[in-house]
Amino acid sequence: MSAVLDDLHAALGADCVRAGADIPARAHADASGVAPTRPLALVLPRDVEGVSRALAICHAHGQPIVTQGGMTGLAGGAHPYETDVALSLERLTGIEEIDVEAGTLTARAGTPLQVLQEAAEEAGFMLGIDLGARGSCTIGGNVSTNAGGNNVLRYGMTRRNVLGLEAVLADGTVVSSLNKMLKNNSGYDWTQLMIGSEGTLGVVTRVVLALQPRPEGVRTALCAVSDTRAALRLLRVLERRFAGGLLVFEGMWRDFMEAATREVGLAPPFAEPHELLILVEAATGEGEAGTARFEEVLGAVLEDGLVVDAIVAQSESDRARLWAYRESPYEYQPKLPVFVSFDVSFPRGRIGEAVADMQRAARAHWPDALSVVFGHIADSNLHLIVGGPGIDKKAVEERVYGIVASYGGAVSAEHGIGRNKRAYLALSRSEPELALMRTIKRALDPADILNRGRVL
Repeated sequence: MSAVLDDLHAALGADCVRAGADIPARAHADASGVAPTRPLALVLPRDVEGVSRALAICHAHGQPIVTQGGMTGLAGGAHPYETDVALSLERLTGIEEIDVEAGTLTARAGTPLQVLQEAAEEAGFMLGIDLGARGSCTIGGNVSTNAGGNNVLRYGMTRRNVLGLEAVLADGTVVSSLNKMLKNNSGYDWTQLMIGSEGTLGVVTRVVLALQPRPEGVRTALCAVSDTRAALRLLRVLERRFAGGLLVFEGMWRDFMEAATREVGLAPPFAEPHELLILVEAATGEGEAGTARFEEVLGAVLEDGLVVDAIVAQSESDRARLWAYRESPYEYQPKLPVFVSFDVSFPRGRIGEAVADMQRAARAHWPDALSVVFGHIADSNLHLIVGGPGIDKKAVEERVYGIVASYGGAVSAEHGIGRNKRAYLALSRSEPELALMRTIKRALDPADILNRGRVL
């Protein structure tokens, strides 16, 4: 392997290639919980030309590469094997352009998501992508995993927000379509193939994002409902009454709220516990008229019994307090000695049944473990955390993914497949689909150097 490192040093310079003890711990592990592993080398190119040279060299030597961004991934996609050269895009940062007329933002792939959000805000727009890891995740990683997050209900997954890309193929070829147009049917849209491919088909180096008008008069409420069926009825009512303006519809089941109060110390929001709480946000317009509209709709669903209790945020501090419940797992999950975190989706009409099955499995098989269910109900996406001492992660995965498969659900809704879910991909994809994926992979990366052992 010294020949690969020698060639990388010669092409990129000693300051861009590190090996052995010179590789920082940050490159040893992503957020997936896999034990840290030091890669063979770490390459830190300063520009797309450096990425191209690095890939061409590794392609010539048949050297596997793992692409690394913010290292916030939960599926092990950026976690290195000891035989990998880690290719970090942390130096490819910066916003190159905000085009006000086109409503677009062009940025380098290593730029943190929050930097893009703030720049869009300063320009009078908003970016439709938002994740809890916004301060550390990068836009290249968001694109590569087709990240979801808090705004999917209104603005879609990352895919819907991308207009153009630049990427480097396995052999070092740079392909660029920094398109700003909403309509462009000029041949195959290869950019969509890169989005969500988790770095297995190419390395994304630049992104053109569509910007959105900032929503006006965003109101927030926490609504208690009797069960999932009532929650879905409420969703239909709010989608109709706030047509185009419903931004958030997040579900938190009783076990989740009990953990938020017990593990984090948050005060219970209501005097009595409820089976299911829904965090709602809608843009209803500025001023008193917007407030009145929001309160009128909530009053109607309370009056007809669809919602049994509600809290309406009256200030930004109120809004932060309501969001603190939804974000509570960020505080207690890392403290669990062993935990398994799931990101799955089900047909929306069967979410209630699926939640009940997962809760029954937790009570029967892991009665002493912390087990909570929450998620983006409107997006069909649920999260399940099972944690505690002595948890057999593989046994938990097999049982939960078995439930997912029985409902025709997806083993990954927004976090990707990476290394950790590769064994379960066939539960959500047919053999012809998997064969097609392998055909595409072989066509673009015949030597299988890009993120080898991830996804497929």
